[in-house]
Amino acid sequence: MLVYKQIFRYLTFKVLIVAVSICFLWCSAQTEVKINAPFIPIGIFNGAVEKEVTEKISVQAEVFVSPWKSFAGKNLQIYMGTLEGRYYFDEVMKKWYVGAYGSIALFNLQKWNYYNASTVPDENGNPQRLPDGSIRMTERFQKGVSFIFGLSGGYHFEINSKLGLDVFAGIGTSQSIYKGYLKDNYERYDGAKKWNKSGEMIPTRVGVMFSYKL
Repeated sequence: MLVYKQIFRYLTFKVLIVAVSICFLWCSAQTEVKINAPFIPIGIFNGAVEKEVTEKISVQAEVFVSPWKSFAGKNLQIYMGTLEGRYYFDEVMKKWYVGAYGSIALFNLQKWNYYNASTVPDENGNPQRLPDGSIRMTERFQKGVSFIFGLSGGYHFEINSKLGLDVFAGIGTSQSIYKGYLKDNYERYDGAKKWNKSGEMIPTRVGVMFSYKL
């Protein structure tokens, strides 16, 4: 029994040493906080924290919040979280890099191809008529969840020892489940009883982030 206690104490001590070492390395690692400047004037928040892992690799956690249920008359409500791993060709948080990322987004928005009003068909596929005899026309919007995976690239400029500029873009696959609605009466337009599904390859990230080194 004494031998087991000694082994347990030894392993516990080793685990504590490793945990403290990891904590020390993590806390002492280079860290930057960022904000995506071009979105600020239109009331959209896109911020991030980037943390050094090795001399050439970092991890970035990012949040994107567009609170607009209506922006210029269009649905533009998005809440998205992103985790990205980056590889720098020079050294971490300097110059050129490539990355891979994954995002989860909740959205209530109008896709670019649904911005304009279009006719609403009846059960026979003909344009519906309103009581005044005019053809019913309305815009459409989508509410749902999207899972995004992609590749990114960018350049990290150093302004001084504390300030920097991170210019980036990314393209990936967006796999979504959603419900489509007509804007004039909020009825479903997509014909699905539950969730509709879609997948596409699109640009999913772009920005110019000002960074501050902690």
